[in-house]
Amino acid sequence: MFQPKMYDVFLSFRGEDSRAKFMSHLYSSLQNAGIHAFRDNDEIPRGDHISISLLRAIGQSRISIIILSSNYANSRWCMLELVKIMEIGRTRGMVVMPVFYDVDPSEVRHQTGQFGEVFEDLIKTISVDESTKSNWRRDLIDIGGIAGFVLRDSRNESADIKNIVEHVTRLLHRTELFVAEHPVGVESRVEAATKLLNLQKSDVLLLGIWGMGGVGKTTIAKSIYNQIGSKFEGRSFLLNIREFWETNINLVSLQQQVLCDVYKTTTFKIHDIESGKNILKERLAQNRVLVVLDDVNELDQLKALCGSREWFGPGSRIIITTRDMHLLRSCRVDQVYTVEEMGESESLELFSWHAFKQPSPTKAFATHSEDVIAYSGRLPLALQVLGSYLSDCEVTEWHKALDKLKCIPHDQVHKKLKVSFDGLKDVTEKQIFLDIACFFIGMDKNDVIQILNGCGFFGEIGIKVLVERALVTIDNRNKLRMHYLLRDMGRQIIYEESPFDPEKRSRLWRPEEVFDLLSKHKGTEAVKGLALEFPRKNTVCLSTKAFKKMNKLRLLQLVGVQLDGDFKYLSGDLRWLHWRGFPSTYTPAELQQGSLVSIELKYSHLKQIWKESRVQILFG
Repeated sequence: MFQPKMYDVFLSFRGEDSRAKFMSHLYSSLQNAGIHAFRDNDEIPRGDHISISLLRAIGQSRISIIILSSNYANSRWCMLELVKIMEIGRTRGMVVMPVFYDVDPSEVRHQTGQFGEVFEDLIKTISVDESTKSNWRRDLIDIGGIAGFVLRDSRNESADIKNIVEHVTRLLHRTELFVAEHPVGVESRVEAATKLLNLQKSDVLLLGIWGMGGVGKTTIAKSIYNQIGSKFEGRSFLLNIREFWETNINLVSLQQQVLCDVYKTTTFKIHDIESGKNILKERLAQNRVLVVLDDVNELDQLKALCGSREWFGPGSRIIITTRDMHLLRSCRVDQVYTVEEMGESESLELFSWHAFKQPSPTKAFATHSEDVIAYSGRLPLALQVLGSYLSDCEVTEWHKALDKLKCIPHDQVHKKLKVSFDGLKDVTEKQIFLDIACFFIGMDKNDVIQILNGCGFFGEIGIKVLVERALVTIDNRNKLRMHYLLRDMGRQIIYEESPFDPEKRSRLWRPEEVFDLLSKHKGTEAVKGLALEFPRKNTVCLSTKAFKKMNKLRLLQLVGVQLDGDFKYLSGDLRWLHWRGFPSTYTPAELQQGSLVSIELKYSHLKQIWKESRVQILFG
């Protein structure tokens, strides 16, 4: 039965042994530490039958401290309490903490010495059945085997009590999670996400927090956890599950951590993932819990840690942060909170805290700060990292630093964003992402799908996956969009294919590198896509022979470029030709169209095309 937790600690003791000296001191120390402890003479309302009230109080406590004094086992009520405490400890994971007060643990475990004598006296003087006697002996054996505090002939009772209180405090886990040094914009987002949790409802509810890497999903989840955690009987925050799953063999430790966090004990033993699922279901179904699963990227992770709503007690809330919308749909979350980009004023404030240690930039850096914010795309991670990176730089260094970042992204930001790319399982999805990053941003989704299909990439499925992974967005005009830093991350991946030899990279887009490659005929079959753009007034003329060795070229984008020579040198694998300002009045016969699926010849001088064309041709 579901019971709200009203007490931090239940104290079980034999009054005539320990109340006067030890118990009073312990109880006061717990109260002074802010720990709500139950003891029968204070908490039981008059008129209640004492046994029922005590048993109810046990079920409403997080921790039970059992003071095992020499005459403890001589009390029927103490033994009834012990049985109930051990039962709840076994079935609901309540923490059981024995204090061996002037007795040895072995005397309790084996019922020997004075402790054993008084227990035998109890058995002889009261009428109980053999099953009850057997249960009492079993629980004495179990409690005697639990590591606790042994206080025999103690010369410093105050120090002993201090140690007990400190241990209880650690078990209650009162420390909150660190959210952020400067939580700019967090409060409004936390408020919006918390509303979706609908805390008044008694149903089990799953909330997904979705967005691209570095957008602040974990920060929001931590803040929610801190704010609402006290409303639950137990809570657990599993940080960075993706990384743990990839680098650890002992995956059951995640399941164990949930139980240890919720029940404040380390006694749970799980041997494998499958048995762990059953244990989680059996234990967590007893309580109203808050569980946060951070940075989930595999469905198996969700199956291992929150298989279904039936695993959790009424009123429980499960929060999942992820970059993958498909995962949230697969586990049928009730609500999804999409983390949007920061506003301009929020971005400036967050950046300023990290760059200048104040909420706004100094006058000399105001314009440069706006440039950095524009480059960062208002991504919180980038604002923090770049703010710290530039904090010690002089004004004259900022412009150079920003130019460098546009060519070589900051390593900390790059690594964080690249996680999403590395998480793509299908090689064609990675190729589609790189093609979009270099050539297709701002193009109509349907046109891009046609081109990608022509490359054998199953464009519609691939783009759908990229959207679900928050790597690509589609605007209200059906155009493909990509965050600036994701674009730069993709281009950096290509740059790293061959940092010093551009002709060995798969895609080329930097004008100076492409012009050098074409003018010196350095192209190779490694090049799959190429873009070269010049302003109209600076139109350049190059030879078609420059493409002779690029026989794997499938994407070609030219703006403000003239080509002289035989078009047979263009690759037979060419699928997309975007040639803005096409200089000729007719399409050359040698320009192969066998594999082409899309030609864009906007702002061209074209008057005559092929009589029969199997490709999409766009004029402007």
